[in-house]
Amino acid sequence: MDKKFDVVALGELLIDFTQGENSSCGNWTFEANAGGAPCNVLAMLSKLGRKTAFIGKVGADFFGEMLEEKIKSVGIDTKNLVKSKTEKTTLAFVHTDFSGDRSFSFYRNPGADASLEKNEVREEIVASSKILHFGSLSMTNSCAAAATEIAISFAEKHGVLKSFDPNLRMNLWSAENLAKEKILFGISKCDILKISEEELEFVTGESDIQKGVGKIKSEFPIRLITVTKGKKGCEAFYDYENAYFHIERPTFTSVKTIDTTGAGDTFCACVLHFILETGYDFSKETLEDALIFANAASSLITTKKGALMSMPEVSDIDTLVKSGK
Repeated sequence: MDKKFDVVALGELLIDFTQGENSSCGNWTFEANAGGAPCNVLAMLSKLGRKTAFIGKVGADFFGEMLEEKIKSVGIDTKNLVKSKTEKTTLAFVHTDFSGDRSFSFYRNPGADASLEKNEVREEIVASSKILHFGSLSMTNSCAAAATEIAISFAEKHGVLKSFDPNLRMNLWSAENLAKEKILFGISKCDILKISEEELEFVTGESDIQKGVGKIKSEFPIRLITVTKGKKGCEAFYDYENAYFHIERPTFTSVKTIDTTGAGDTFCACVLHFILETGYDFSKETLEDALIFANAASSLITTKKGALMSMPEVSDIDTLVKSGK
């Protein structure tokens, strides 16, 4: 089948209400930002000139209409965006501390995104893509978990690469062991894994990154694993045939961070972009270039509030890369 899309992503599309300054009366204020990790990844890929499509569900409400309009405006195909007449669009309230780190309160019981049914996933959308990207939030509910599994099976049937980012939000899981089980399922199915150091420790029990990655690789033959470490940068582990690289890269510190929402998604998108650009057989130099570019992009997204509509320009990423700091 002709590969119409570079990347199709399945999962949550929601409203991130980002906390702002207090009103003149001392009340909290919030800005309604389009969000959801899979669509954040697609938004950055679209910025990089990639053809993208989204598979997911929003409510048939004005939040759902706003989200559809926003993702269309950044170039994401919405042919497999489903509107629920029974569930409302999921809302997430984001509190940011002085360093830009976040905590989330979700209004999702179960929410439209978690109500996606397996018969609503269009096989032709997955089949016509080069990469399927997914996370774990679509597996917090049995209904959407079944939809995720059918999308993965379509990808396997049609030779589509599979990218997974756990994006763990513990307060959305009914039990810790279920979260671990589903994340391990995602890891078992992916060709490309992007995982944070906290998520790596959660799923392997290892605080040492190399030991944690070693545990994963001893069970699952994943060619590329990237581990994001926030202000400490990232590490990448590439293992294919006779090539093995372990690369560490610091992040860029010259930017002023105000909101870290979407940083990991931006990083993930840039890595996928390099895979699409150069192929999946990395040289050490190409992988290092990918990490530098991804670190720069993920640093820049933290200088603005929100994520999906705030992705950095390629020219700004290149400028930060050239600055080296």
